[in-house]
Amino acid sequence: MSSPLLKLTDVSKCYESPTGAELLSVLCDITLEIERGESVAIVGPSGSGKSTLLNIIGTLDRPSSGQVLLDGQDLSRLDDIQLAAVRNREIGFIFQAHHLLPQCTVMENVLVPTLANKDAALRNGAVERAKGLLEKVGLGARFTHRPGQISGGERQRVAVVRALINQPKLLLADEPTGALDRASAQGLADLLVALNKEEGVTLIVVTHTLDLARRMGRVLELRDGQLESK
Repeated sequence: MSSPLLKLTDVSKCYESPTGAELLSVLCDITLEIERGESVAIVGPSGSGKSTLLNIIGTLDRPSSGQVLLDGQDLSRLDDIQLAAVRNREIGFIFQAHHLLPQCTVMENVLVPTLANKDAALRNGAVERAKGLLEKVGLGARFTHRPGQISGGERQRVAVVRALINQPKLLLADEPTGALDRASAQGLADLLVALNKEEGVTLIVVTHTLDLARRMGRVLELRDGQLESK
């Protein structure tokens, strides 16, 4: 049996209080395994630490204690430069705000994560992959448009394609439908479910939207620093 793609063991995160007199505990001894190709939703009250957990999984933050393994690699043993390489190669990010560069075209925005790759052949292959993905998500006629010339739902689809361009093993989405109207949110949910199946990418979604959460294969709730099946 293959090992899980992601494994968290006794992960905790604490911050100093504003006065510095005590530590504020956000995550408490979280243990979690996620298999390759799985889709998982993380729900919970505002301020429960969902984004903090996602940031630790995505190497944007480090736990105060505990271990995070991604594809068997202990992320705590990597320095900041090595973690940046892991983020670029193995993890795709989608946020509530699309973070597209307004001066760049749709195609240029999608290709931004490939700029760190020094292999010209791989970069050239990325162009063809970008075209294929943009066509798959219904943006085949938008290659040369800039973000200000397309709708909010289309901008978020561009962000999804950008997150997938380097063929990551893990796709992390933090409230991806939070800024969208109902129809656009439904369309993005359909897209994420389809890409999870067709691309085989492991998907973790933090969301307040129960409709989106229920589309995932597993729903976990974060409350009082603990993660439980829902």
